[in-house]
Amino acid sequence: MYLSQSRFSLWADFIERDFLHSGFKALIDQGIINGATSNPSIFKSAFLTSKAYAPQLESLRGVAPKERYEALAISDIQSAADLLLPLYHAGDDGFVSIEVDPFLCDDALATIAEGKRLYAQIDRPNVMIKVPATEAGYKAMSALVGEGIAVNATLIFSKAQAASCARAFALGLERTAGPVATVISVFVSRFDRALDARLQTAGAQTALTGIYNAAAIYDVVRSMNVPHCRTLFASTGVKGDSLPGAYYVDALLAQDSVNTAPIATIEAFVAGGDRQIKLPLDAAVIECHFEAVAATGIDIDAEIEQLMNEGLDAFKTAFAEILEALKEQ
Repeated sequence: MYLSQSRFSLWADFIERDFLHSGFKALIDQGIINGATSNPSIFKSAFLTSKAYAPQLESLRGVAPKERYEALAISDIQSAADLLLPLYHAGDDGFVSIEVDPFLCDDALATIAEGKRLYAQIDRPNVMIKVPATEAGYKAMSALVGEGIAVNATLIFSKAQAASCARAFALGLERTAGPVATVISVFVSRFDRALDARLQTAGAQTALTGIYNAAAIYDVVRSMNVPHCRTLFASTGVKGDSLPGAYYVDALLAQDSVNTAPIATIEAFVAGGDRQIKLPLDAAVIECHFEAVAATGIDIDAEIEQLMNEGLDAFKTAFAEILEALKEQ
């Protein structure tokens, strides 16, 4: 759903071949979503559980596992991009993201090469190359933007990471003649899943750390004023029934922002979401919350580092499992 008055975009954090030609297209036609994101975990679920990929896999016999993976992923990304292309041409986002091999996260040159290659092979103007926010990733982001390639910076958990992404984008824009769209993907609910049990035991407020952290990062991104760069709130699905389905979409509704969410979360937001702008939040309120978190003995910087490492490990594991499964038996 694109709320034109606030320029808020809702993207689908889900891609699967059968869904692209049914529910995905319907969500676009109904004006509910105007973009999509993918990652190795999403593709792992799709490739290893859906029968829709069997014909293409049969045609790829004799091909190396990573090439088979890329053939499947590129085909899906092209289909999503084609469905979203009218929105892109209308200036209503229309982007779809594909992530580089997560095992390249500490190799800037390899990430740049793979990002450029994937962009060329997909051959769609509305594709974003997704790059993890590591030291090597910042260099790759700058280089890709400098080539005029839209970038989705992913696995952001801290203000420092977000600022580094924004600086990388700004450096890249110095080498381009035209605008290049970028997003800084802030992971939200993972904070709460990691901390809430400890916070509850200590009598502190729960289900707020991810929101307040994301709100603080949103302020940083806005203050850096990089052209065509927005905050994207990711990891916004809820687990279990303790929170409303659209909790992390409602709480982070913000001017010039994107929320990429699982289909169930999107459906919950459409059915009963609160469309009032929530950000920015009072900086003093955010600071007070993190003081309360620190008072419980939680080291927030250590938690951020652990969440980043866990995020990278999860994508690497999913990627490795896909490649193993795609080996011909």
